[in-house]
Amino acid sequence: MPLTLDLGTDDLSRCRFAISPLCQTHEALRLLRRPARHGYHRGWLRRVRRTVAGLDLSPLWLFVPPPGGYTPDFLGPPPAEPYPTIEDELARMRATDPALAHAEMLRSLTGRPAAARSPEGRAALDDPAATVRRLADLTERAWHALLAPEWPRHRAVLEADIAHRSRQAADGGLDALLTALHPGIHWSGPTLTLRMYGDHADAQRADGRGVLLMPSVFVWPDVVSGFARPWQPTVIYPARGMGGLQDPAPPDPPQALARLVGHQRAAVLTGLAAPASTTELAARHGLAPSTVSAHLSVLREAGLLTSRRAGLHVLYARTELGDALVRSPAGR
Repeated sequence: MPLTLDLGTDDLSRCRFAISPLCQTHEALRLLRRPARHGYHRGWLRRVRRTVAGLDLSPLWLFVPPPGGYTPDFLGPPPAEPYPTIEDELARMRATDPALAHAEMLRSLTGRPAAARSPEGRAALDDPAATVRRLADLTERAWHALLAPEWPRHRAVLEADIAHRSRQAADGGLDALLTALHPGIHWSGPTLTLRMYGDHADAQRADGRGVLLMPSVFVWPDVVSGFARPWQPTVIYPARGMGGLQDPAPPDPPQALARLVGHQRAAVLTGLAAPASTTELAARHGLAPSTVSAHLSVLREAGLLTSRRAGLHVLYARTELGDALVRSPAGR
């Protein structure tokens, strides 16, 4: 059953992107509960298996139901700014109106009588303010355990996706941007139609505030919306390049590309399906960091890579020209 957003002039002029570490944390938790999403994330699932086993997240699991269930929006609300910190988002979560939290938790438990009647379910609804604080504390633990160690790489993928979509909009307008977001999204101005999963009877409707577009590492293969008031209408879609985060074995570089730039440089360029640091690339390809650094400098000077600082590391990512060289059939 599709969800349609009829966008007026104000909505179209106020469409924006954002990256939310809080939303990413809850999408990661939902991934653990939704096996259909596991395909692209087996590497991450293997890395966090022991960590998950050591976390007592049962109060959170109560409100992260299996597919078809509703997760309260206040657990991962659309951010009010483009690049909030996890600290700011957790503070905003802790400030949730208890009445709103109660309403959303009640909706989440509706249709699951056993959960609603359980001591945990009744206690959560009896004191929503305390429940919000407890869920925020657990979310903070989940963030530090599951996502924080890899966040620089994840954020780099999300930023690269937004840069790519922004170039699409610059080259072909909003039509080009919205048409290419996801196969489950259909754009026929002024209507954005999403193929949805589960109940969205009270999903938010466009009302002049615009639509927030958020790339996600963990949402594949879904595209997610359905936020209810008071939250801004939002579309969460799989980020371009997310598959490269799983640290697969380095692919063999195209032969023609290897002849053009040398085998090692071609291997480094081909292996950058997702942004990575010099240290990561050196370990991945069995090369000295100094050798990788020299190759990266040449590839960047040729316009095949970009670089950006993320904390203590510099992350490298392919440009569109770099992508074209790696993926060109003539290079194979």
